[in-house]
Amino acid sequence: MSAELPPPLTQFHHTNYLIRQKVFKLFGGAFHIFDPAGNVVFYSKQKAFKLKEDIRVYTGEDMGTELLTIRTDQIIDLGATYHVHDPQQGGVLVGSLKREGLKSVLRDEWLFLDPVGRQIGTIQEDSTALALLRRLVVGWLLPQKYFGTIGNTPVSLFTRNFNPFVSKVQLDYSMDTQGLLDRRLGIAAAVLLLAIEGKQS
Repeated sequence: MSAELPPPLTQFHHTNYLIRQKVFKLFGGAFHIFDPAGNVVFYSKQKAFKLKEDIRVYTGEDMGTELLTIRTDQIIDLGATYHVHDPQQGGVLVGSLKREGLKSVLRDEWLFLDPVGRQIGTIQEDSTALALLRRLVVGWLLPQKYFGTIGNTPVSLFTRNFNPFVSKVQLDYSMDTQGLLDRRLGIAAAVLLLAIEGKQS
């Protein structure tokens, strides 16, 4: 009988996080993820010059312990699927996030997929009208809100703010009282919203 895998680390159990990205970085992307007390609980590194996106999440800037990998087999971001693995649990596939490329031209939309590739939920930008304003008129002056659902049940709210120096996402899980969304998949989604949608903006 194989050894029982440990549960996800306690860093994943908070209901609120702040994800910050330095906008001006020469190579790749770097993201600091804070718990409600302001402590850095994750550090994420986006590898530079990769044709296929490869993002890692660590316990800290020393990158000594790898907690998540977020990778795609596709070269073009439009409509790509990003697979989230947990190295601490033997590389198990937690789930995937699929960017709805054509829909995202007007309004950002992602799908939550379970480990066998079935859609279990969505992440949608708040409204088409506001999305068009952001793209055509005022850009980063309007904060972006993304609502996450599993089935028809709200599970998360991602609020993305931008200034010329730091882009950040506030991640709120507090409405997910049933624990429907795997927090590891939620952390990966927040990083991707900055890494991919930020690049597209």
